[in-house]
Amino acid sequence: MELNSYSGLPNERVKAANGIDYAYRDTGPTDVGAGVPLVLLQHFRGNLDNWDPALIDALAPARRVIAFDNAGVGGSTGTTPTTVDRMAHDAIAFIEAIGASGALGLGQGPVDVLGFSLGSFVAQQIALTRPALVRRLVLASSAPQGADGMHGWAPEVIDAVGNPETSPEEYLSVFFTGSPASAQAGRQTLQRIYGARSEDRDTATDWATREAQYDAVCTWGIPDHAKLQRLGCLRMPVFVANGDSDPMILPRYSHLLAGLIPQARVKIYPDSAHGFLFQHHAEFAADVDAFLDGPR
Repeated sequence: MELNSYSGLPNERVKAANGIDYAYRDTGPTDVGAGVPLVLLQHFRGNLDNWDPALIDALAPARRVIAFDNAGVGGSTGTTPTTVDRMAHDAIAFIEAIGASGALGLGQGPVDVLGFSLGSFVAQQIALTRPALVRRLVLASSAPQGADGMHGWAPEVIDAVGNPETSPEEYLSVFFTGSPASAQAGRQTLQRIYGARSEDRDTATDWATREAQYDAVCTWGIPDHAKLQRLGCLRMPVFVANGDSDPMILPRYSHLLAGLIPQARVKIYPDSAHGFLFQHHAEFAADVDAFLDGPR
């Protein structure tokens, strides 16, 4: 393990007011001048070990970065909810718990939030439910609630990532494109995710979490145009990003999101799929840094 890398961080725990013990890892500078911390929300079935260490290591020099397992996921206690709204309340409880602990120097001030895939649905709901808690919002591979075409994922996608046992080939087919460059980036990502850390790995997500999360995804995707109007409430700056060939959450939803949120900007990364932020980790981290440090 590289002790100064995400791959070498210890698994820590904090108890929240809702009774959940949350597993998390934190990295980056802790001094007062480091600015607003960045909290990460993970994808469908993902835990602490499913973040690409290269991405977090690229984000961490400029700010505190905190990844965690939401309730019932991985090493956190409790039961995984079946709705995005409940997941958002559980995530708020975690953010409040680490702020109240004082251990990370967060205090009770706002945080920046980066949500990926299902985590981006939760991030939207956090910002709507507790807007004062979120200074800036990053939505990676995202879609708004109620958008047409999001009521569950395409059969070839859920067959690849939703089975009890998934293979590296199935992961690559959804997270990366078939081009030589993207496929090579995918193999390198898998090596970093699974090869860099052999000890003290996070607890694997179980089938109950998979079922609950997919129920939440399908409920979020029930077509309802009235729900699209909710996003007009968001007043914080928002960065929306995706790969140009994402088969799981099509890039057109990124443009839809950006059109619905008053202070949103969008970027689509070339020759990449659901895992664009891992394939283009250096570029994406630089874009996130510039966005988080930019003018309001």
